[in-house]
Amino acid sequence: MTPHSLHIAPVSHVALEARMAGRLASALTECSAALPHEVSERLRVARDQALSRARKSRLAIASTAVSAAGGGTAVLRGGPAGGSGLPKWLSALMPLALLLAGLMLIGQLNVLEQIQVAADIDSQLLSDNLPPAAYADPGFAQYLRKGPAP
Repeated sequence: MTPHSLHIAPVSHVALEARMAGRLASALTECSAALPHEVSERLRVARDQALSRARKSRLAIASTAVSAAGGGTAVLRGGPAGGSGLPKWLSALMPLALLLAGLMLIGQLNVLEQIQVAADIDSQLLSDNLPPAAYADPGFAQYLRKGPAP
């Protein structure tokens, strides 16, 4: 039989990688008992460093993936490259600037509301049958507190 005549059933690459990784892990576990303590410690430190780098890489990929998947939402871009092109200090001051702008807007709306209330009171005073001097009379203020006589 030639190698071309063999028919191998299609197996996914993920299954092959998982099987190979299992065999490699079991072989390494069997041989690790025979290693000197110094070598096993160096391997442990190297493994910790590799896991740390892998975590950082996954976090960087996840943060760029989340910011790229924004769709119709407001997302602050981040990731290892910076993404936005703004200096870090400027992007750090942006929330503060937005907060100050919001507070100024709220203050302006409050002033406009007070002006509207004062204008409504003035229009009612001017359209009333009583003269404006009656409202300044102390007896009239007492009359308003007590109400009309029965």
